[in-house]
Amino acid sequence: MVTSLSLQGKANILMVIVTMFWGLSYTFMVMGLEVLEAYNVVALRCLIAFIIAGLIFLPKMLRVNKKTIFYASIQGALLFGVFALSIIGLKTTSAGNAGFLLSLTVVLVPIFTSFLEKRLPSRAVSFAIVATMIGITVLTLKESLSFQTGDILVAIAAVCYSVYLILNSKFTRDVESISYGVYQLGVAGVLGAIFTLAFEAPQLPTTTIGWVAILGLGIICSAFCFVAQAVVQQYTSPTHTGL
Repeated sequence: MVTSLSLQGKANILMVIVTMFWGLSYTFMVMGLEVLEAYNVVALRCLIAFIIAGLIFLPKMLRVNKKTIFYASIQGALLFGVFALSIIGLKTTSAGNAGFLLSLTVVLVPIFTSFLEKRLPSRAVSFAIVATMIGITVLTLKESLSFQTGDILVAIAAVCYSVYLILNSKFTRDVESISYGVYQLGVAGVLGAIFTLAFEAPQLPTTTIGWVAILGLGIICSAFCFVAQAVVQQYTSPTHTGL
């Protein structure tokens, strides 16, 4: 029991570090949008992360099984939705608003988990739900009593990310977590590339700011964050991860 609590504590600490880097991603996305189109940013972010992490963990990547690929494909599609909706939303809302709206996961994860487990949230979680909803409304609701398009898109991204976190906790119990985390980035990158080819003109950054944004998103905010998250969610709950 002590070992289990110790592992969960370490997992929660690592998730705090992941969250710090996740917060940086909004700034990097805004920087990336100055030189590249939205799907192009998503494609480069995920493909760079996949290549770097894949090379580091190549032995594990080569021993992958069909279940891992299947689970990674589901999660990769959800990640693509989170990234694409967030970065398109950033065109009409601020990085601060986007970051706060994505914290809807604090509300949605315990609600979805309670529904699946057929039990009500605790008093503390219920209070957090009410407080978060009030904060989100105060921050994003305008004088016209309407949300900006970007706010709505990022809120949808929060729903996708909440589902992603819940599934992550289930999937990581049945597969090797590192290769699973890397392959989902590859799936998101391929989807980003397909959408780039279909709706945009694919290109590489041509400025220092552009490269800083893409490499920051790829290496720090994706390769590290999502592989680390896939590993630690074996030892903590989806509600703790959402918080």
